[in-house]
This record gives sequence, C-alpha cells and structure tokens, in this order.
Amino acid sequence: MRHFSFLDRHKSGELFHRAPGEVPNDGDPTLLATALGATLYSPGTRPQLAHDVRTQRDLGVTSMVLCLEDAIPDSEVAAAEDNVIAALRALAGGEDLPMVFVRVRAADQIPSLVARLGSAHTALAGFVLPKFGEDTGEDLLGEVARAGESIGRRLWAMPVLETPEVIYREMRVGALLAIRRLLEKHTESVLAVRIGATDLSGMFGLRRDRDLTIYDIAVVRDAIGDIVNVLGREGGWVISGPVWEYFAGPERLFVSSLRVTPFQHADAPDGAALRSRLVQADLDRLIREVVLDKANGLLGKTVIHPSHAPAVHALHVVTHEEYVDALEVVEGHSGVRTSSYANKMNEVRPHRRWAEGVLRRAEAFGVLRAGHTFVDVLGAYA
Repeated sequence: MRHFSFLDRHKSGELFHRAPGEVPNDGDPTLLATALGATLYSPGTRPQLAHDVRTQRDLGVTSMVLCLEDAIPDSEVAAAEDNVIAALRALAGGEDLPMVFVRVRAADQIPSLVARLGSAHTALAGFVLPKFGEDTGEDLLGEVARAGESIGRRLWAMPVLETPEVIYREMRVGALLAIRRLLEKHTESVLAVRIGATDLSGMFGLRRDRDLTIYDIAVVRDAIGDIVNVLGREGGWVISGPVWEYFAGPERLFVSSLRVTPFQHADAPDGAALRSRLVQADLDRLIREVVLDKANGLLGKTVIHPSHAPAVHALHVVTHEEYVDALEVVEGHSGVRTSSYANKMNEVRPHRRWAEGVLRRAEAFGVLRAGHTFVDVLGAYA
C-alpha cells in the first residue's frame, strides 16, 4: 500500500518533505500495522462491494473490512458470505487494492471462506476476529494460521477486544495477560489489535455523545489504558483507535474546540470554508479523538464512513518538527539536548521508542514540509 497515491507528483512534492513510502503487505508487521490508517468497515450485504472497494481506494482508503458479524442481521449471514466471496473474486488480480479483511462470526467460517475463494484468495489480506478472548482466541488464531498454510502464504489476524472480561475491572488484568500469551503463540499471524468500544460501552448501557470522545467515558478510558499497558508495551502490538460513530450532526451542545488559526495560515485554499465543513460534519470531534488516540498509544482507527478517512490520515502524517526531533533522538548516543526547533528538550533514552514510532509513521504516511500542518493535507483531498 502507499498512502496519498492519488496525489500527482507536483502536489505531493509541494506537500511532503519526505513522501510516503510503499509498504509491502508481507513486510515488517509493525510498519504494516502502522500504515493501516483509517480502516473502513462495510457490511457484507452491501451491493456492489467490489465497486465500493475500488472507489474507496481512489479516495485514499488503504484498508477495509467486509463485515459478516454485527453489521448484518443473523438471517442474512449466508447471503452476505456469498456476496463477500463474489466481491473478492471480482477484486482478485487487481493492482493497488486496499488491504481487504473479512470480519467473521465464528472460527469455522475462516476455512470455509478460504476454500470457497480458491485462487481468488489473493484479494484477501486476512480476518478480523470479534469477541476475542482466552476461550475463543486459540480456535480463531489457529484457523487463520491453518488457512494461510493451505494457500501457501500468510493471512493476517486482527483480534477485537470487546468482551466483558476486558471491561470488568476485577477480571481485566487476568484476561489481558491471557490474551497476551495467546498472541505471543501466534505472533507470526497477528497484525494489530482492535478495540470494540461500542460493545464495551454497551455493557454499561452507555453510548458516547457526539460532543464527547471515548476518553470521556471513564470505564472505557480505563480499559484502553490497561490494554495499552499489557499489549502495547515494548515487544507488543499496534493497537488501533476505536470506531467513531458519527458522520453528520444536528444542533451542537458545545462550541467546537477546533481553532481557526491553523486554517488561516494553511496553504489549503479557502481554509475557513474547510473548517466550516469539518465542524458541520462533526469531523472536528473525530479530529480531537484521533489526537487523544495517538497521545494514549493508539494508531489508526476503525471508521464507518468514507468521510472519516482523510481526517485520520492527515493526523498520522508526521510534521517536520516531529521528524527532526525523532532523527535527533535516534542519532544521539545519550543525554539531553535542545531541539533544533529550540522549543523543547530531547532526551535520547526516554524518547527513543517514541522516535522509532515517529520514523515508522514517517515511512508509512510521509513527512510534511516545514510550516505545513494536517490542514494542508486535508486541503489536498479537496
């Protein structure tokens, strides 16, 4: 995959100090997981699924999930399987496609779907594994591994953490440690870990309002912290941000916190109009949540509407200042020094893992030219 491949060479050169690189689907798992970006979910029952995948590719989406689980009624599972198989067959052999995953309901769907695909398996990147836990995880991951062996290549697994054991305080640490042991057994298959915040909130009868982020929902925020602590520490996995559910807003309760100044100073044409469109579509709240995701150790995000992808991707592009700081950290030997931007201290030892993550993000999403911001990236989509 390559982010922002829809930009022509001139526009890309204007925007990027370092252009996004091409990330192979069978390369370094941490880099590939970093590059997933906004993973767009689509119900497996949608007509013209193959057309949808190609359309979203042209709009910059690099990873998609065709859902056979919660997104469809129980009575339509068989029809959805047929529809997904037909779509993947239509996509097989195509170039520059997004990474396409299938979200299954049960482990036995995995070998069945792969067998039915036959040579068209080339369009399939792997599987999203819902309700993942100690009781279900071994069967799910085992079937993914065996399906990969049957076709002679690796299929990726992305477990979703969304069960009571993950959210209930008295059970959480034990459950997460058990999940970590499972993932370590199948480290060759696991690409990234996803968080099912909608299911986790629903266990308490909660649903975050469009005026709030997931970090305002205390029980989910606490669980996210523990998930990152156990699964995202050194030697762990990339953990993606939970889904943002809204894509159009009625009257707002709170004033937007999205500042006007970046839009006035950006090179993007008509910055004020761009900001207004973001606010009207509630994308300013999504932007805030993505910023908080990154601050809390999450990368990428589950999205349910194509309009969400540009905001997620724009915020994952590395700024020139971040890039310079990261290079200074990884190239340093020890100690503390003032950053080249002369506005902070860079410490080689404590900032090293941060810097390595920034450089992976730079490889996947590129580095902006000095003076540019995420607003300029959003403007490039217009």
